[in-house]
Amino acid sequence: METEQRRFFGGFPAHFGLYDPVREHDSCGVGFTANIDGTEDHEIVRQGVAVLENLLHRGAVGGDMSTGDGAGILVRIPDLFFRERLGRAGCRLPSAGGYGVAMVFMPRNPRLRNECVGVFERTCAQEGLPVLGWREVPVDGTVLGEQAAGSRPVVLQCAVDGGGIEGDALERKLYVARRCVERSAGALTAGRDIFYVPSMSGRTIVYKGLMRGDQLPRFYPDLTEEDFASPFAVVHQRYSTNTFPSWELAQPFRYLAHNGEINTLRGNINHMRTRESALESPLFGADIKKILPVIDERGSDSACLDNALELLVSGGRSLAHAMLMLVPEAWGTKYPLGPDQKGFFEYHAGLMEPWDGPAALAFSDGVRVGAMLDRNGLRPGRYSITRQGRMVFASEAGVLDLDPADVVEKGALRPGRMILVDLEKRRVLKNGEIKTLCARHQPYRRWVEENKIAVRAFYGAVAPLKPDRERLTALQALFGYTREELQMILEPMASKGYEPVGSMGADTPPAVLSEKNQLLYGYFKQLFAQVTNPPIDPVREELVMTLMTFIGNPGNILSEVPAHARLIKLVHPILADEDLARIRNLREKGFRTATVRMGFRSPGKGYQLKEALSDLCSRCDAALSSGDSLLVLSDRDLEPGRIPIPALLAVSTVNRHLARIGRRPSAGILVETAEAREVMHMALLLGYGATAVNPYLAFQTVAAMCEDGHLSAPVPVAVAVENYIAALCRGLLKIMSKMGISTLRSYRGAQVFEAVGLNAEVVNAVFPGTASRIEGIGLDEIAAEAAARFEAAASGVPPSPAVLAPGGQYRYRADGERHLWTPEAIRLLQQAVRTGASENYAAYADLINRQAGRLCTLRGMFRFREPGSVPVEEVESAASIMTRFATGAM
Repeated sequence: METEQRRFFGGFPAHFGLYDPVREHDSCGVGFTANIDGTEDHEIVRQGVAVLENLLHRGAVGGDMSTGDGAGILVRIPDLFFRERLGRAGCRLPSAGGYGVAMVFMPRNPRLRNECVGVFERTCAQEGLPVLGWREVPVDGTVLGEQAAGSRPVVLQCAVDGGGIEGDALERKLYVARRCVERSAGALTAGRDIFYVPSMSGRTIVYKGLMRGDQLPRFYPDLTEEDFASPFAVVHQRYSTNTFPSWELAQPFRYLAHNGEINTLRGNINHMRTRESALESPLFGADIKKILPVIDERGSDSACLDNALELLVSGGRSLAHAMLMLVPEAWGTKYPLGPDQKGFFEYHAGLMEPWDGPAALAFSDGVRVGAMLDRNGLRPGRYSITRQGRMVFASEAGVLDLDPADVVEKGALRPGRMILVDLEKRRVLKNGEIKTLCARHQPYRRWVEENKIAVRAFYGAVAPLKPDRERLTALQALFGYTREELQMILEPMASKGYEPVGSMGADTPPAVLSEKNQLLYGYFKQLFAQVTNPPIDPVREELVMTLMTFIGNPGNILSEVPAHARLIKLVHPILADEDLARIRNLREKGFRTATVRMGFRSPGKGYQLKEALSDLCSRCDAALSSGDSLLVLSDRDLEPGRIPIPALLAVSTVNRHLARIGRRPSAGILVETAEAREVMHMALLLGYGATAVNPYLAFQTVAAMCEDGHLSAPVPVAVAVENYIAALCRGLLKIMSKMGISTLRSYRGAQVFEAVGLNAEVVNAVFPGTASRIEGIGLDEIAAEAAARFEAAASGVPPSPAVLAPGGQYRYRADGERHLWTPEAIRLLQQAVRTGASENYAAYADLINRQAGRLCTLRGMFRFREPGSVPVEEVESAASIMTRFATGAM
């Protein structure tokens, strides 16, 4: 079992059944203590440990009641301590700041451990950082719980010579060396044992592990030594909700400790991966390739955020600057910010999408230590400053017993706010000063004003629209419109500007079990925020939510030049017809548009669809190579005999292809499609990489309904279209809020969906990273459904609304979609309840079971096994079971 657990990074079990280790996240208690004047002493370390012990309720324990979910402490390297301890082994260290120390979790297998030590030493030597000596860290394994002890690594420390390099340059060199070591040694131990480097720095060191906070100083006696001194201590107690605890994922990481979740993680990872081929920096030079991939996707959301922070800080940005790029505060038109700060955030919004979610963060680079909250402020953060010049920050007040007479200042961080202790300048910097200094580092506001490209229609009214009456119904049939959609979905959106409200329950079969023709969108379900990462209210939280996005994002996030602000700014991602026309007619350098048709050959076999997708990618490549940067994927005016490729399939395929070849960041993917009309359709297209969507047939349908008097509110056509767009935007905000995501820039490409009924081949090839727990249809069936719609539309039926399919998704119709709750089922249920007759209930149960047998639900496919009998004396009493219930259990 121990080997099985180590098959995946972090000691997680391997992928099995419904469990997928990729879905691991965490939530916890976090804090720091610091001497504001930078004085190193052991008391700060002792206080940091005390904070951990007082945050014990923020952690969790396993079934053995002794294995914690993880705890740790990040401190400055105690120079005198290491000089004396390593000196005992004959290791002479250079002057303080001229060497680095690596904290390493090594395999318990002696042979494998020796191989890892050899790889470590050879790799460091190749990077110009010769190893000075090793130290086995004293530990007391008896304090650990059974699970933690069973997976415990050997903990070693390694000192390396900086070769005369100090400061930021040494940190960068150690970063590169560590990434090389991780790659080489990780290949040795993969699936066999643990190898992990918690820290490798000339400034900081991390002591952490799979334990409770009160066990940390007992497991690591170093932390109790009087000469183990530091000017600060960042601490973390882990509560791994929905996760598997492990030694590696205990916090702090190399720069930060995090309480919360990153809801946008999949999108953040995808975006970072697409940028890697464009990363350049004179600070790294050719070494930039050695740190790739930047994000270790086997880590938790907090670990991935730390990976991104490490890149930005190593690339030359200050710690505060990098944190504000990754977790920016809200800065929209309704948010009260000065022009310089707003210019700073708008410039960086085009470079980096927010790592969004509930977050309280403590962080340090060894020179500065600070904390901040996410834009919503959904995690608490409180601080106190004493007369003795000490500062304490934590997830809550009361983590240290401070004499009230000694406290000169206390407060709580507000949403998006930061506080920072500069140990070199010996002072505390508050939010306004920090952001003003960052905003004036470069003339960001001027860069934004001089380079922004605005398309007027995004800020004005929609132009009048004339529907194509001759082709309208045929197009609606081709793209699967139903009469029910017109009446129950589009009509209220066009009349009132709101998505219609329906019940949460659904008694229709999943798309994969339906006998009706289904659009590809029907095979996906939204994911929801879980446990401690709450959904947010898009109405009450309107101030921090935004649909603003950019076209033309640069790939190299390590450079700062005015050209990075040369972007097309969209206030929302829904393009009216004239918006798309203006973009096509832009004469701005670097924003040339190419229209790429989404169609495949009749009769529409699976292999033809596959060939068409490959050809689509090739044509996009050719367009980008010829100088075009905006790709319009269009199913409008296809050649005769061409079947529209499902827009979602095309978007995700192209998005993934461009990411793979390193051309995605600067390319805009605009979707001109007749297929998308509902909010969920837009969300899926954006979630799988579309930059913006033009649902042209939905606009024409709304215009025709308005002209024909089929809207409940008599409004002009332009107003009806505006209402429809407003409804789509409100719906997108609602969907984003269900995952606790505030910005479209983070939602785009985040893939926060689950596939239900697509086979593994399609998911792995087109929608990689998407949760999918059952098999289902493949390209053959997707092509067949598209071809069936094509044949129905080409059958020559006279144009009339009556020729559209009835639908029956929302209301029961005899010729529509199947429902579990039919009129007959309801009649029998009512009859059974009113009469109490067992034969009436049996008739009802038989009908429901037969309908489930007809595949109305996934559970209807299950059959009960014949149970074996259990002796009643072996059944535990209810009173006995209740003694093990806990109110804190999730």
